[in-house]
Amino acid sequence: MQTKLRTNELEPNENISFPIGTIFLVNRLYEVLNFIDIFGKHKTRGIDINNLLRALISYKLTDNFSIKRAHEWINRPEVLAEFSLPPFSERTLYRVLEILGANRGVIISDIQDVLFLRYDFEHTNINMDWTSIVLHGNEAHLGKYGYSRDHRPDKKQITVGVTELSDPIHIPIGLTIEPGNLNDQTHFKKTYMQSNNRLREGSLVIFDKGANSVTNTQMIRADNLQYISGKKLNKSDDKIIAHFETYNPQIIDDESGIRGVKIEKPNSTNYLYFSKKLQKEQLESRARKVIREIKEAKAIQDSIDKNKALPKRFRINNLLVDVDYSIQTKLIELSEDDAVKLLEDKFITGREGFFSLKSSKNLTLSEALLIYRKKDSIEKIFNSLKNEIEIKPLRVWTDNSIYGALIIGFIAQIFISLIRFEIPELKHTSTKSIKMALSNLTVTIDSWMRKTKKFIHSNFDAINTAILDHNWVVT
Repeated sequence: MQTKLRTNELEPNENISFPIGTIFLVNRLYEVLNFIDIFGKHKTRGIDINNLLRALISYKLTDNFSIKRAHEWINRPEVLAEFSLPPFSERTLYRVLEILGANRGVIISDIQDVLFLRYDFEHTNINMDWTSIVLHGNEAHLGKYGYSRDHRPDKKQITVGVTELSDPIHIPIGLTIEPGNLNDQTHFKKTYMQSNNRLREGSLVIFDKGANSVTNTQMIRADNLQYISGKKLNKSDDKIIAHFETYNPQIIDDESGIRGVKIEKPNSTNYLYFSKKLQKEQLESRARKVIREIKEAKAIQDSIDKNKALPKRFRINNLLVDVDYSIQTKLIELSEDDAVKLLEDKFITGREGFFSLKSSKNLTLSEALLIYRKKDSIEKIFNSLKNEIEIKPLRVWTDNSIYGALIIGFIAQIFISLIRFEIPELKHTSTKSIKMALSNLTVTIDSWMRKTKKFIHSNFDAINTAILDHNWVVT
């Protein structure tokens, strides 16, 4: 006897679903920010560049795999109709990226014009930071070997600088793209000069110690702006560290064991901090390094004693390099305790737990630390761009195509940041959650046995409903 219903058989049909939430957001903000005028002047013939861009940004905030897949996603009849586009070739999208790249300076400037005209921001303090992105392939001139934040030193890369209006605004306003071997101190000037004329007198420029130099801080002060930056510890700091307690350090954060001293100079102020928590972490890291070095030395000594070939990880593995090894470790003349002591003397410097800031403003120790700590919001922008907006991986394109692809990602990030800025209840919502909510809001086009198509919207939730209900005022 049958006790339950049989599973319904699934029959193929011609219905199609796609994320309408993302398309709604892109179309609305495209209108609100008057992007039609910003981009329309750069391509006046052929397919409307604004319709192509709206489709590309929508794809970037949805599936986001490649230009080839973007072309397939957009060229479905229902999606083409949504963006008022005719069918087009994959080459058309590459051409759009080329146009964006070739006009990147004007485009970023125009976007800044719109943002500062539309919003009366409560301040114009900025965070600045730089990162690297791996470039797959060898043809683009931008690709250079350099210090890889993506832990791929074997690959060429580009460096990217971002400027963000700091807490509580958190909207990116600047993007610079340079060769992969450009250091942060040099890249600083291009990133700073892109946005410095937007800042009110006395605004604070916040950046990390990698970009700190006398030239860069003088540039900021010449514009009647202020700065606060991380600072590399030097010999002058070592003298203070050696007698830190005699300076009567002030307690900043009792829970983390942070104390600090303030050193005022004629044109700047240094803030030297000691963190018990940081010291513990750094000493543990040094201890792991000592153990690693001992293990490696023992492996090498064991090979020597047994007359074996050197372990592969210690050899140069290159067919074009011929090497004769003659190796002797210090383990034959040192006890293990002495070896550990030798390594500790090398790795443990006495600076463990100490870090320093420098500012043109005379702040309290607590104010300086709080302002600098809030700079981590730009790290979240980088994480969003790389891992949620997914501007990587970058494939082998022309330089202008690389610039253009990153501008698409940058615009997508601006849209996400504006959601958090304009809608208070979404202020702390992650990019991933916003993207997912928008993508989940779909429209199904039911064409089964109908003369006219039926549009069925589904998967409303608190996030996409808040975005749909928000009054995006056009100014």
